Amino acid sequence: MIEQNILSQNILTETEIKEIHKASLNILEEVGIEVFQREAREIFSAKGAAVKDNRVYLSPELVTKSVAKAPSSFTLHARNPENDVVIGGDNAVLSPSSGPPFVSDLDKGRRDATFADYINLTKLAAENDHIDVLGGLLLEPGDVADEIRHAKMLYAGAKYSDKCLMGSCYGAKKALDCMEMARIIFSEDRLIDDRTVLITIINTNSPLQLDTRMIDSLIEHAKYNQAVVVTPAAMAGTTGPMSIAGTLALQNAEALAGIVLTQLISPGAPVVYGCASTITDMKTAGLTIGSPEYAKFIGASAQLASYYDIPARAGGSLTDSLSPDTQAGYESMLTFMASIIHNVDFILHAIGILDSYMTASYEKFIIDSEIIGMVQNYQSGIAVEGETIAQEVIKNVGPGGHFLEEAHTLEHMRDFREPLLSDRSTYTSEENIVPTKVRANEIWKEKLANFEPPYLAPRIDQKLKDFMDKL
Repeated sequence: MIEQNILSQNILTETEIKEIHKASLNILEEVGIEVFQREAREIFSAKGAAVKDNRVYLSPELVTKSVAKAPSSFTLHARNPENDVVIGGDNAVLSPSSGPPFVSDLDKGRRDATFADYINLTKLAAENDHIDVLGGLLLEPGDVADEIRHAKMLYAGAKYSDKCLMGSCYGAKKALDCMEMARIIFSEDRLIDDRTVLITIINTNSPLQLDTRMIDSLIEHAKYNQAVVVTPAAMAGTTGPMSIAGTLALQNAEALAGIVLTQLISPGAPVVYGCASTITDMKTAGLTIGSPEYAKFIGASAQLASYYDIPARAGGSLTDSLSPDTQAGYESMLTFMASIIHNVDFILHAIGILDSYMTASYEKFIIDSEIIGMVQNYQSGIAVEGETIAQEVIKNVGPGGHFLEEAHTLEHMRDFREPLLSDRSTYTSEENIVPTKVRANEIWKEKLANFEPPYLAPRIDQKLKDFMDKL
């Protein structure tokens, strides 16, 4: 978790935010949004929305009244209370990659993701001091049957970590399976509804659609006060207008529709305003996540979430590069830094992503951890007080002296951040020049070799296994 102490100037003015808000309300009222899930249409209708076939039309009054009920922050509970986090406010909660079907490393190259990879990356995330939430679709292990994949992934998160966990967005049954497993993990007698122990991503289909499977999951999470992150992923030029402002208006309409639904189901249910929208590369028709335009989406979306007083999700250490190279480094620093300085509350894809969300990289996991550590240090600011201003030691040394032997130096010599990955050694020969990704390769292997899982009570472990056996 990173405390956000140093924030940048806003991307949009207050007037521009209100213009986007107004446009989104007009879209929801006049164009509407297609909702393919019957129960959701009935919920909207019962609360005064106009429904025609699959199209739902939301009045500005219904949107405004409903969104006002969403909490500005909430606590996400871990099985180890020391790892609880607050989503909302002045800190950024971090979660690793989500959804890539491929993995890569220097030894084996790019390949289909497996459950062994899932466990490895779970371990790396568990031992990483920056990561707060794991589980869920850290990657897609293709060697596990779809019917039990969600449960196996949650089990791995619980077995190898005692941090906060993500649930499933793939329909009502899988959402409820994860809630049942959370009940077992927390030793409760019934499904937990008095505190938030799971969070999941609910994607909209741009433009202006809410699909059945995602909404099934949203409904179950809202019923039990579990958190959802309503996340449009409009692509300017293909599934969104060929402008950032237009795509923001579309994204905002979709996000508001999902947020409204959570509050119609359970007023006060925890919800996060999500953004995965970006631009289309018109040469390839692919989305771009390492672009400066996406950094603008991050900042603008965080402002929109703040306008509604709802936590924001965006960004991460994102790149379109196919390997953990220089491009991956500068794009990831841009997008992650944008998320922090624009006060994004929940950062998914914080670590390990390559290839426009398609690949999880072992080496980039370590590289991104270094980036996060650097940004965290920057956000900590500068301590300005008598001891750090150091007037006495400056007087003692005087002109032309040095500070190496001063007691003040010895007392504070460990105050500066020590790099995890960066090499600051002096050149003596070509042997000194070891590429960053090679050093990262060595580090992730060492971390996995030395990994020790947190304690999980044998009775809970067995109950989780018994539950999965019945799926």
